[in-house]
Amino acid sequence: MDQQNVLSIKDLNRYIRMKLDSDSLLSDVWIRGEISNFTHHSSGHMYFTLKDESSRIRAIMFGSHNQKLPFIPKEGSRVIARGNVTVYERDGQYQFYATHMQPDGIGSLYLAYEQLKKKLESEGLFASERKRLIPDYPKTIGVITSPTGAAVRDIIITLKRRYPQVNIILYPVLVQGKGAAPSIVKAIEALNSMAEVDVIIAGRGGGSLEELWAFNEEMVARAIFRSVIPIISAVGHETDFTIADFVADLRAATPTAAAELAVPNVEEIKATLNLRERQLRQALNQRVQHGRERLAALQRSPVLVHPRRTLLQHTERLDRLQQGLTRSIRSSVKLNKERKSRIHHSLLRFNPKEQVSSAKKSREKSQRQLQLAMLSILKGNQTQLGSAVRQLDALSPLKVMSRGYSLVYDEHEKRLIKSISDVQLGDLVKIRVNDGQFDCQVWAIKEDEQSHGEGH
Repeated sequence: MDQQNVLSIKDLNRYIRMKLDSDSLLSDVWIRGEISNFTHHSSGHMYFTLKDESSRIRAIMFGSHNQKLPFIPKEGSRVIARGNVTVYERDGQYQFYATHMQPDGIGSLYLAYEQLKKKLESEGLFASERKRLIPDYPKTIGVITSPTGAAVRDIIITLKRRYPQVNIILYPVLVQGKGAAPSIVKAIEALNSMAEVDVIIAGRGGGSLEELWAFNEEMVARAIFRSVIPIISAVGHETDFTIADFVADLRAATPTAAAELAVPNVEEIKATLNLRERQLRQALNQRVQHGRERLAALQRSPVLVHPRRTLLQHTERLDRLQQGLTRSIRSSVKLNKERKSRIHHSLLRFNPKEQVSSAKKSREKSQRQLQLAMLSILKGNQTQLGSAVRQLDALSPLKVMSRGYSLVYDEHEKRLIKSISDVQLGDLVKIRVNDGQFDCQVWAIKEDEQSHGEGH
C-alpha cells in the first residue's frame, strides 16, 4: 500500500467540497421544500432543515441574506429557496446555503422575475451609461398611473406643493390585472409621440408581488427603454425592486418620492434666490466701498494733486532720453562709417585687377630671385668643379706617369701589381706608360734589400 495515497479526513472533506463548489448546477440552485427544525440564532443566522416526502437536507441562511426577506419563515412553512450546495468540512456533511427565499405560493412568479431580470441585464437595459438625466426645471410632467388610486393624488399634491407652475398631463392606465402591461406601454408611447412633457412618472401604490406584476412585464421594460423622455419609476414598495425600477432613468421608493425627485421645491428656490440676492448685494456693496477707497487714494495721489511736477519730471526724463538717443545715433553713425571704410579697403585688396597686378609683380620678383639664385648656385658649382678637377688631375696616375712612372698589371689587366709577391717567374705582365703599353715576361725576381731588412 502506497502511504502517499492515504488521505486524512480533513483532506477528503476538502476535496469533496472543492468538487461540489466547482459544479455549475450546485453553485446556483433552486429547491422547494418544507421548513423543519427551524432556529433563528441570536447572531442573526437561520438554521433549519428543508424536506419533502422522501428526503431532507440541512440548510443555513446567514443574517446578511435573511434581513431582506419579505416574510418571516416558520416551522412547517413551504418555501422555494435559492443558494448553493457545499460540504461543511468539520462534520463532513453537505448542506444548503440559502441566499433568497420566497413562500412556495409565489415561487413561480419569483423565478420568472429572476429569469427576465437576468435576460434584460445581459442585453444592457439596466446599464447606467444609457440613463438620461432628469431636467432641473421641467415645465410639464406626464403621470402614468391609475386615476382612482391614492398614488395619483399623492403625486399631484406633491407636485403642486413643491412647484406650483408645473403643468401635469395625467394619462390613466390599468396598474394590475391582465390588461395592465399593454395599457402602460400604450401610455408611454403616447406621451413620447405628443412630445409635450419633459419627465414621465410611471407607477402605482404598494401591493403584493402579483399586484405589482405589470411593472415586471418585459413589454413594459422595453417601452421604458425605448422612451426618449426620461422616466421615473414610482412603484410603491421600498424593499424590493421591480424590473421597471432597473430600466427607468431614476427609481423612487414611492409615488410621493417620485414627485419630489421630478421637480424642485419652490420654497427652496426662493430661499436660494434670497440668499443669492443677499450675497449679490453684499458683493456690490463691497465693490462700491472698494471703488470709493480706491478713488480716495487716487485723489490723494501726487499725480493728481501736483500734476505739473509729474509732467516736469517726465519732461526732464524725456530730455535725458533724447540726449542719450542722440549720442547713441552719432556713435552708431561713426561706427558705421569706420566699418564701411574697413570694408572698402578690404574690397580694394580683394579687387581682381589689383590681385592680378600684385601677383604679376610678385611673380617677376620671384623670377629675378630665382635667376640670381640659379646663377649663384651655378657659379659655386663651377668653382667646386674646377677645384675638384685640379685635385683629380694632381692625384691621377696618368699625371704621375708623365713624370716617368708606369703601372704594372697582370696579363688580364684585372689586377695591379704592387709587390713581387703578386707575380712568379714566367708570368706575363702588362706595363702601362704615359703614351701606351707593352707586354713583358718575368725572367727574374729580386727583392729590395732595404725592404727585406724590414721584413717584407
